[in-house]
Amino acid sequence: METHQAKLDQNPPQKTNRTFVLSQVGLRILAFGVTLAATLLMATNKQTISLFGFEVVAKFSYSPTFRFFVGGNAVACAYSLFSLPFVFILSSQGSGPGSYFYMFLLDLVIMGLVMASAASTTAIAYVGRNGNSHIGWTAICDHFGKFCDKSGGALLCCYVAFTLFFLLTVLSASKQRQMQVSAY
Repeated sequence: METHQAKLDQNPPQKTNRTFVLSQVGLRILAFGVTLAATLLMATNKQTISLFGFEVVAKFSYSPTFRFFVGGNAVACAYSLFSLPFVFILSSQGSGPGSYFYMFLLDLVIMGLVMASAASTTAIAYVGRNGNSHIGWTAICDHFGKFCDKSGGALLCCYVAFTLFFLLTVLSASKQRQMQVSAY
């Protein structure tokens, strides 16, 4: 019991709470930025080329996967922004472990959404870059280089956002656990 008390004396609750709030705010602002970048990069992704005298256009809206990517990242972007005030509300003295559970749950759902949009877009981007000789699909990135590069940048942003939401999920879960342990 004395070692537990010594740990509490070394790391006072207010300092721990301030660190938690600052890390939550920082990660949510970063998540907002990268999901906004991913959304804008993909939503403005369009390239027109002339192939054998015909105008061929590649747009994100031609693929349901790319539309899902834009929608998923837009939802994650909005969530990152709108969840910021709730971090401050939850950090107030009266919040219990149950409140942090809801934040954890929402972070987990958004992390899953970002992961799903990144994974599905990665599969389509892989086929676009390499094709699939077994089915007869040819690679298009040799013709639409700018389109593919911009899609790759959006995907990179999305994977960074996934990592940030994963960290937010871990932080929310550890805060809830910490509050439950200290309640005993």
